[in-house]
Formats: sequence, C-alpha cells, structure tokens
Amino acid sequence: MQPAAGIPGPTVSMLRLHRLLFVAVVLTIVASVAVQVGAGRQATPAPASPAPAAGTADGSVRTLTHDGRQRMYLVHDFGHGKPAPVVIVLHGGGGNAENAVKMSGFDRVAERDGFIAVYPNGTGARTSERYLTWNAGHCCAGAMDGHVDDVGFIGAIVDALVATGRADPARVYVTGMSNGGMMAHRMGRELSETIAAIAPVVGAVFGDEPPPRAPMPAFIVAGAEDQIIPPGGGPLTVRLLLGRRAAADREVAPAIAQGEYWARANGCGEAVKTETAAYVKTAWETCRSGAPVVFLSVARNGHAWPGGVAGRANAAQPTQAFDATEAMWAFFKTQSRPRETPHGSATRPGAR
Repeated sequence: MQPAAGIPGPTVSMLRLHRLLFVAVVLTIVASVAVQVGAGRQATPAPASPAPAAGTADGSVRTLTHDGRQRMYLVHDFGHGKPAPVVIVLHGGGGNAENAVKMSGFDRVAERDGFIAVYPNGTGARTSERYLTWNAGHCCAGAMDGHVDDVGFIGAIVDALVATGRADPARVYVTGMSNGGMMAHRMGRELSETIAAIAPVVGAVFGDEPPPRAPMPAFIVAGAEDQIIPPGGGPLTVRLLLGRRAAADREVAPAIAQGEYWARANGCGEAVKTETAAYVKTAWETCRSGAPVVFLSVARNGHAWPGGVAGRANAAQPTQAFDATEAMWAFFKTQSRPRETPHGSATRPGAR
C-alpha cells in the first residue's frame, strides 16, 4: 500500500500510536479514581443510633422473617435493662403499629412502671400497606384469607425478647383492639404456655372456638354502644376499608360470650355482677385453675379503646370515664405464668 500524498507513512503510524496510548492512560486514570471513590463510600460506616438515655424507651423498629414473610414490630423498652414484664399491643383491623401506640397510650404506663411495650404490625396486600389485619381465625380479611401464621409470629417476638435477657418470660401479656382483640383471644388459646394473661378490647369470639391448651386469666373490655362489633352478636359492619365485602367469614357471638368461654375453660364458679356509672362488671374470680376472668361492658363507649384516643378522625370517640389501659395493667400485675417451686410443683404467683 502506498502512503498518503504529502505525508510519510511512518509519521501516520506514530501519531495513531500516540493517540491510542493517550486514550489508554486517561481511561486508566478515570477507572482508578472511580474505584477509589467507590471504595471510600463503602468504607464510610452509617452513623450509629444514639443509645437511649436512662428512663427513656429503646424505641427501635425490629424485623424478623417468619413463615417466609418479613415482619415488623416496635419495641418500646422502659425496663432499664433488667428482665421486665412485656405487654404486646395488637392494632385493630385496618390499623398498624404506630396507630396502636397512639390509640392505647400504653407507653405512658410502661414508662412509669418500667416494662416493655411491644407493637407488632399485621399484614396487608403489599409490604408498604398501612391497612393491616390479623388472622384471628374467622377474621379478618387478607390475613385470614392468606392463613397468615400470626400466632407463630408473635411467639417469635416473645422468643427474641426473652433471648436478650431483657424480658421476663413469666410475665408476658397480650392485649389488642377489635381484630387485635380477637387475636388476643387466639393467642390465649394457642400460646398459653407463653402468655400469662390476655386483655381483649372491643374484640369478639365466634362461638366455635376449641378449648385452650391451658387456663388463661382474661380481662375483657367491650363497648356497650359498639356499632362495629354488635354487643348482642351478629355480622360485623366493617367492610370496604379492609378491601373485601366482609371482614369476617362468620357472625360474632354476643360480647358476654367472651367471658363465658374463658370462665368455662378456667373452671370458674358463679359470676358476680357489679355496676358503676362507668361500666357493668361481670367477674368470675373463684376458679379451680386460679385463673380469673373479668368482663366489662363500658358505658357510653363504642368501637374504641376506653380512655385512649380514636384510631382515625372519623372513628368512634372513646369514653374518658374509664381507662382500659390502667385497668388491664392492674390486672396483669396480679398474674404470671406458673414457676417451679423447690419441691417441683407449679404455682401461679399473684393469682387470685
């Protein structure tokens, strides 16, 4: 091949070689800088969260994977690092953990008396869904339809807390509102080897529940004017918020059936009824098992947590004449799971 006119062949080759070498050097420098910058980003640790001050809560968000799902719960730990009681607060159907914190006001009591308040999330159609439900058996909505293992999830939370040494395994309690109250009943039936007492609030039973695995102390709060879970029994009136035509697949039993169920299970005698301006109380306190049952029908209270705040702006407003949180905590403090005595027999400390 002949060289181009006017330009010697060797000069062209040298220019091309110099250009190639220049491009290669530039690319090498760029790649080196990129690697160093990337390495610098990876090596920069995220700032650590400050440790909670004495007397304040460890309000961390916790996650765990159970039954193939990543689940979330809030831990507000006022136990000061020693084994403390645990109260698990379950939100209502269509609610979430943050909603349960505000609605129940349990942090106020936990801070004062030094225990751990735990607020789990139910499940929804999407991981970011804020309208969440629990699989309480016959209710509610997606959690029920999907046969979500909420009993196992809550049990796993208890195991995780006990493993840290900060939770007293003999003093674990479960409460909840509405669908969360139904779930508290289910926890009492199926996890009685772990739970020391339950306190459903405006919840329900359905009339076909199997016997519990063991007796369970129960403090039950119903709204005398509940428009969602009718005190006399029947279909739930909540529908479209939970994404289906009906939240439950069966009608609820009358509200008093909650107390009657646990009274039978606990081997209780005759009930004693008393009445105040705030509530009508039906109590079974003489029980062969030592596990008492209290049922309160709270006056002028609808589908709401008495003494708390409404779950939503357009929801029923709770009465302030009775504080369900304070009352159930007073009950919980008298109950704990049986402990082994030096002679090997089981006792239930604090049971009446």
